[in-house]
Amino acid sequence: MDHSAVLALYDRDMRENVAPDGPGARIERAGAVVRQVADAQGWNGVLWSGLDTAGADRAIQDQVAYFTGLGRDFEWKLYGHDRPGDLGARLLAAGFRAEPEETLMIGETGRLAVDDAPPEGIRLVQATDPAGVDLVVDVHEKAFGTDGTRLRHRLLTRLAADPGTVVAVVALAGDEPVSAARMELVPGTRFAGLWGGGTVEAWRGRGVYRALVAHRAHVAAARGYRYLQVDASPMSRPILERLGFHPLSTTTPYLYGS
Repeated sequence: MDHSAVLALYDRDMRENVAPDGPGARIERAGAVVRQVADAQGWNGVLWSGLDTAGADRAIQDQVAYFTGLGRDFEWKLYGHDRPGDLGARLLAAGFRAEPEETLMIGETGRLAVDDAPPEGIRLVQATDPAGVDLVVDVHEKAFGTDGTRLRHRLLTRLAADPGTVVAVVALAGDEPVSAARMELVPGTRFAGLWGGGTVEAWRGRGVYRALVAHRAHVAAARGYRYLQVDASPMSRPILERLGFHPLSTTTPYLYGS
């Protein structure tokens, strides 16, 4: 993989020229900043910026004023290769708080080692209705210890309005949901994104996560997507590297608001 070329393609298609991530959201360009604006249950934030030292602080102030004027908390999604190099420090000085850093990893669907079947006793079920979404959210809340209200809203909205752009999968041990993940397919690009892969504690280390990655990779390849993208945690990065994903940059959410 030509890392520089793929990273440039990712920046162009998935950040600078990205489409909204769901109904009711819109993409706006404000000078050298690309942002998404959604309702209070959607994702609001800055996706891309092309800033320099002279204009960075003013651009940050403008985005704070814009989103707070809408009454929205928001995220500035900062990548390790974004400029200027001290943009993270500038965001902190402006009142943002940083979440843990993750690794942007990309793999080619045709070159990944994704022959993993689910472990014995596990079956994978695609969530296509409210009952299935509830299973995904249940796993999300147990695995990550966070409220899944926004995830439920986003999945239900996306499945109702444009089901061909999202794949949500649950791993069941009998009737018990033990792991779940989703994939967002971006029409008009070569990228599909893997999101939310989480496994309840008792089932970690048994290959369930690998099976969910493999399942989604096969779906993406069948639908003609060349690349899979993941914002990988330190826990998932070594698994993804063994499957053939490449680390291309880092990504850190900088959050503003309550």
